[in-house]
Amino acid sequence: MRVALFATCLGDTLFPGAVKATALLLARLGHDVVFPPGQTCCGQMHVNTGYQPDALPLVRNYADTFGDPSIDAVVVPSGSCAGSVRHQHEIVAGRYGDAALRGKVDTVKAKTYELSEFLVDVLGVTDVGARYPHRVTYHPTCHSLRMLRVGDKPLQLLRNVRDIDLVELPEADSCCGFGGTFAIKNAETSTAMLSDKLRNIAATGAEYCTAGDSSCLMHIGGGMSRLKTGGRTVHLAEILASVDAPVVTA
Repeated sequence: MRVALFATCLGDTLFPGAVKATALLLARLGHDVVFPPGQTCCGQMHVNTGYQPDALPLVRNYADTFGDPSIDAVVVPSGSCAGSVRHQHEIVAGRYGDAALRGKVDTVKAKTYELSEFLVDVLGVTDVGARYPHRVTYHPTCHSLRMLRVGDKPLQLLRNVRDIDLVELPEADSCCGFGGTFAIKNAETSTAMLSDKLRNIAATGAEYCTAGDSSCLMHIGGGMSRLKTGGRTVHLAEILASVDAPVVTA
């Protein structure tokens, strides 16, 4: 299968390890991984902050970049960005685009997948041959849980990782408090939500907290660092790409 990798803004600028791990994992599973150089932002932050018309060029670029018929699927190591492509792009194209763009958006969104749903639903794989000898807890991010409804697919993958000590996170489905610009506009509320999440993570005794969104991991990891909890964050892709030694973020 010819699979295109969509890096996302955060992946490209701050968390390249998660993007590289996704590429390594897909290649190890036998797929032809391509990285279209024309890719940019998906436009999620424009839509979320009320600037839908300004997202139109980004929606058009995504449709043009990944609309190549030779690409069988687009894999995104981010539930929020995959959710934007699958739900917000149609809204923006419908309101501000033309018929041609709406057609392209419909075609491309149908083959865009968050990493765990691509592995489980499309490839039918729950054991990717990974090994990660650490105590880990999993945080299900809001967009992956509520918008994409990936359910327990990430947990299915994690349960098949060799030597992992996977522990359940109390109140796992509670938001970490990031929410993009929410964390800036509502800093006190965001911090309170993060405090609850950090307390629950600490209760597990996990060395690492993992998730499918770098944005949430950035928020959680920042809190861990400030409180000097000793815990760290790692993207789901980095665990799944680990074989003999873990791929760990800084």
